[in-house]
Amino acid sequence: MNRNRLLLGLLMAPALLWLLGLVVLPHVDLAILSLRARVAPGEYAPSLRQYETFIDEPLYWHTFVRTAVMSMIATLFTLLLAFPIAWTIAKIARGRTRSLMFVLCLIPFWVSETVRTLGWMILLRESGVLPALLVQLGLTEVPVELLYRDATILVGLVYTSMLFMVVPLIGALESLDDTLIEAAYDLGGNGWSILRQIIIPHAAPGIVAGCIVVFMLTLGNYLTPTLLGGKNSLWFTEQIYTQFITRFNWEQGAAFGFLLLVLSSAIVWLGLKLSGQQFGDVMRRA
Repeated sequence: MNRNRLLLGLLMAPALLWLLGLVVLPHVDLAILSLRARVAPGEYAPSLRQYETFIDEPLYWHTFVRTAVMSMIATLFTLLLAFPIAWTIAKIARGRTRSLMFVLCLIPFWVSETVRTLGWMILLRESGVLPALLVQLGLTEVPVELLYRDATILVGLVYTSMLFMVVPLIGALESLDDTLIEAAYDLGGNGWSILRQIIIPHAAPGIVAGCIVVFMLTLGNYLTPTLLGGKNSLWFTEQIYTQFITRFNWEQGAAFGFLLLVLSSAIVWLGLKLSGQQFGDVMRRA
């Protein structure tokens, strides 16, 4: 028994060290850094000034709320698009068709997020492919700038997050017994009632797992909102970047980072409570 415990400890040691060194300690340091203020060159004192600045400055909390709302909208759109794709892969497609569909979901992630986002910029900019196509079809008289809009940011966020919603949904839907659906039809059920009473409750852990992953990735995304939204993107990670890199105000940047962590944790907790799911069950689907 002791030997088994020792072996288990050795196997878990790298993961625990990674968790401690790259997750726990940086966040603890972030919290400590956010609770001090510079009183003189090289001198600091405990202070809540960074959080007071966040509350007093409308731009900061407006950006904070906007980022949360946009992230939830992007998560909802990702779920609505990913669910039929996951259902097709899990229950309808067979053999090579199924493999091909999954590969098509995976292909965009063979390149970096930067390349994917620049691809959208090439398509949507005023001199890009899509505005030129709209002119050719007679839908617009002149090329229209499609970048730097909220809708464009949402398109980019959904595109970059799709796979992380599809995978847990496939895992949840594959375990659904087809005979349950057949029996429901035999008993007079229709497509909507079967979806609402059988499919969605069964897939709930996968849905919640996908939503958690997508929401957290979207909330913490910097590149896509900045490139597709431009200067008016008003994404909170951009504010964090500005404080750390542009203004060298590490205390304010740490406070913003810690607030973003609290926000994501609170919304995930609320989502679990509203859905009635257990965190452990959800993470097994992720």
